[in-house]
Amino acid sequence: MVGIVTLGTVLAACGTTVTGHPTAVRNPAPVATVDQTLTAMLPDPSKFPSRYTAVVLSPETAAQAADDLEGYLPGAQVDPSICAPIAPKTGPAVSVGTDDHGQATLTVVLTRPGKPLSTLRDQVQQCGTVKVGHAGVTSVVTTQLDPPPPVIADDSLALRRTVGPENRPGGPENRDGLTRSMQTLIGQVGEVRVAVTYMTSGSTSDTEALDTLFTAAVRKVRKG
Repeated sequence: MVGIVTLGTVLAACGTTVTGHPTAVRNPAPVATVDQTLTAMLPDPSKFPSRYTAVVLSPETAAQAADDLEGYLPGAQVDPSICAPIAPKTGPAVSVGTDDHGQATLTVVLTRPGKPLSTLRDQVQQCGTVKVGHAGVTSVVTTQLDPPPPVIADDSLALRRTVGPENRPGGPENRDGLTRSMQTLIGQVGEVRVAVTYMTSGSTSDTEALDTLFTAAVRKVRKG
């Protein structure tokens, strides 16, 4: 879990698998400028659902947390290469709430991506299964597009993502703690993108907390 949270090494995309023979490429570390106005728009830690102990991350830790949530660590090999994330113009600003008993986190990430949310949606729709190699370990992520959340924003989408180790000869790896599940709600408000992710390494779910925090985060960004 990112600082508090170490999330994973892969992102995948929507429910179709990319065909063909893509070449794995090294994903360069994204360069983003710290934007203090984004930090000011994060929900106050006290606004997180009561079972989550929340903190605002420092700029350095925030970048690491955002990379983990994207699933691509700097220097990783991404296959297909078209599924590598697009670095934002500024940000990220990140706050994280941890539910230790539920082995879960809620993370709010604010960025100024410089591109409309439709760009992310199009990328996700082209990427079914993504392999990411880092430090000799290959991970696989599958992601489904859920119906977009009902929120007052310029655009929105929802993702459901599972991150796990690559299958080895003789059968899949099923060891406890190696598979993470994420639900992410994303909204675009002007130049600012709001992403709220519920992540667990267990079998828990907290849709109500995710929806509540996402609505609060979007509302605060709309107020400026």
